[in-house]
Amino acid sequence: MRKELQIGTFEDLLYHYPYRYFDRKQITKIATISPTAEYVQLAGTLVNIFEEGEGRKRRLVATLYDDTGRIELIWFQGAQWMKKSLKENERYIVFGKVSFFNGIPNIAHPEIELLNAETTAGGMQPVYPTTEKLKTRGITNRSFAKITQSLFEKIKQGDIPEVLPSNIITQYKLCSRYAAIKWIHFPDSEEHMQAARYRLKWEELFASQLMIARLRLQHTIQRGWKFDKVGDNFNDFYHNHLPFQLTNAQKRVLKEIRVDTATGKQMNRLVQGDVGSGKTIIAVMSMLLAMDNGHQACMMAPTEILSQQHYQGVKRLLDKMGIPVALLTGSVKGKERKEILKGLADGSIPIAVGTHALIEESVQFKNLGLAVIDEQHRFGVGQRARLWAKNEIAPHVLVMTATPIPRTLAMTLYGDLDISVIDELPPGRQEIKTVHRIDMGRAGVMEFMRKEIDKGRQAYIVYPLIEESEKMDYESLMAGFEQVKVWFPVDKYNIAMVHGRQEAALRERNMKRFASGDAQILVATTVIEVGVDVPNASVMLIESAERFGLSQLHQLRGRVGRGAEQSYCILLTGNKLSKESEQRIKIMTSTSNGFIIAEQDLAMRGPGDLYGTKQSGVLKFKLADIVQDTAILEQTRIAAQQLVSEDPGLTMPQHQALKNILLQQAHQSQWSKIS
Repeated sequence: MRKELQIGTFEDLLYHYPYRYFDRKQITKIATISPTAEYVQLAGTLVNIFEEGEGRKRRLVATLYDDTGRIELIWFQGAQWMKKSLKENERYIVFGKVSFFNGIPNIAHPEIELLNAETTAGGMQPVYPTTEKLKTRGITNRSFAKITQSLFEKIKQGDIPEVLPSNIITQYKLCSRYAAIKWIHFPDSEEHMQAARYRLKWEELFASQLMIARLRLQHTIQRGWKFDKVGDNFNDFYHNHLPFQLTNAQKRVLKEIRVDTATGKQMNRLVQGDVGSGKTIIAVMSMLLAMDNGHQACMMAPTEILSQQHYQGVKRLLDKMGIPVALLTGSVKGKERKEILKGLADGSIPIAVGTHALIEESVQFKNLGLAVIDEQHRFGVGQRARLWAKNEIAPHVLVMTATPIPRTLAMTLYGDLDISVIDELPPGRQEIKTVHRIDMGRAGVMEFMRKEIDKGRQAYIVYPLIEESEKMDYESLMAGFEQVKVWFPVDKYNIAMVHGRQEAALRERNMKRFASGDAQILVATTVIEVGVDVPNASVMLIESAERFGLSQLHQLRGRVGRGAEQSYCILLTGNKLSKESEQRIKIMTSTSNGFIIAEQDLAMRGPGDLYGTKQSGVLKFKLADIVQDTAILEQTRIAAQQLVSEDPGLTMPQHQALKNILLQQAHQSQWSKIS
């Protein structure tokens, strides 16, 4: 159990909660089992117990029948042990997950018990998360229930100490911790089960909000560099080198950054804005502000290609001002690397762009005053903390994301940061027209693209490249490239191709061919999801669009619509779509509002999948769900802020249990490194 479910102690067992309940009185008749049924509880007589198959394919089969029909029960593992324990022509109660084979129902590895007065006693039967491996060893759902039941017979109320202060329990009408844990396992009513779930969800979310509130407090008291002057670099860029007029939203965000950095406290600000809203300009002007105050600045991106694109963008903006900008990634080696490290250490390089290579031990800055982090959700919080440790005084931190973040997620993932939103696109931008087409209509799609290209425009054709099926995807990208050449003959059209397997120099060259207008079509994988800015590109064709997530589709769509011309995004899919894919395509064609899309994506995929936080443990709640439990999240945020303002160090006697138990027990995440 320790290996399979991380259960090594009785305490672990108490916190291994059921995920649903089954009414023991509810017996399904075999004839009424429908293809939509998931778990069923049956009562009947067991007959025809026999083994079949050879070697590893050997299995035990038995038939259960009641007065309406019969169903097969199958054991693929532990057959010998099960055969000895089952008795023919005895009545059993059976619980398990139904499968259908050739339209006939069966249950593999069911829970099975001799039917007697005790087994039909009714009440809510907890259903616990378990694994196939444990089931084959006889550790079933009922085993969990029996062990936990006997554990509760031995423990008293005092053995599960209360961790929440009494005023919070009263104010938010929460049941006691002992009652919650007892009722979550063995509720004697629907009301008790709901009360237990509410209390335990509340505690989980409160723990995370308490961490965030303490972290936020630490930021507000953490010393930071004082950027109290706006000097020549900032002013020269603003008056002479701005490629376009700033929007009011950009001006507002810049003002917030200037106010933050002038206080002498460390800035921790998240700037979120849709694709193309102009975050790079904000980053560049913030870095110039750092330079005007005698500091270096760095910009960190999650991938090498994105770092290179940022580097090109920043360099292009600052070239005329003669400001040195360095690129530091894992592939920068030898003499070039040594020179960059020397320049960062002696201060002769004021601005560095790179991947997480920037936070390696060997990289020392003379005076790092500002760190800009792009696409924050791809960086661990621990990595951000390492960046802070580059100086005696931590640099100001400006986090940027092109992924609009739903409010509930912002409160949980970024609650320690102040948030700025660029909610305005630069003037002259038209809304991108998004349409859905199926494979059968490919000829019409290609004809439309040809017309656009013949008007002097450019087009992207994007193919999926998913890790699990990389070899197949790579082959379909190559096949797709050949097909594009048939539709657009190379004697008349120039086509460039970009993918992750290419050497960096070739990829860069192809990217440049497209950016300069030399190539009219760029065939690519999602390496172009972020960062490529080609105002003349007016068509984005996404192949196998059903295989992309909503946020990714929205990011890709944002690659067009950067010039004054009408732009189009064509979602090309197979003829048959799953329900989820259909829903995603419908959302994409009905709105271009990034926040609406992000909310829908969060609801469909869940925060763990969406932000890659499942592995990091940042949102690993046992019961709470930030999409469903928004009301509880709001309550816990207010309660946590109030408690931390009254007792920042949690030193009051009534908060000791919280400090000692809740913060340790709360999902063990990288937050602990900086809280």
